[in-house]
Amino acid sequence: MRLSIVVLILVLAVGSVVILLGFLTNQEYVMIPELSNQYENLEKYKYELEKINQYNQQILKDLEKQIKNSTDIHLEPINEEIIIIKQVVNENKEELERVIEKLSQMESKP
Repeated sequence: MRLSIVVLILVLAVGSVVILLGFLTNQEYVMIPELSNQYENLEKYKYELEKINQYNQQILKDLEKQIKNSTDIHLEPINEEIIIIKQVVNENKEELERVIEKLSQMESKP
C-alpha cells in the first residue's frame, strides 16, 4: 500500500513539473519578444529609409542647382540623373509609407 502511494505521489510530482514546464515554455510567451523585435527592426528600417530619402533629395537639389548654374548645352546626363533620383525618391516614399502602415498596425495589436 505504501509503495502505491509513493508511486502516485511521484507520478503527480513528475506530471506537475512537466505541466509547469509546458506553461513556462509556451510559444505565446516566445512570440511577444519576436513581435517587439520585428517592431524594432521596422523602426530601424524606417529610420534608415528616411535618411536615404533625405540624402537623395539633397542630391536632387544639387543636380537642379547644377542645371540652373550651368551654361553647358549638354545637360542630358544631369537630366537623366535627375529622373533616376526622382524615381528612387518616389519608391522610397512608397516603401516608407508601407513601413509606417505596418508599424501602426503592430502598435494597434497588443
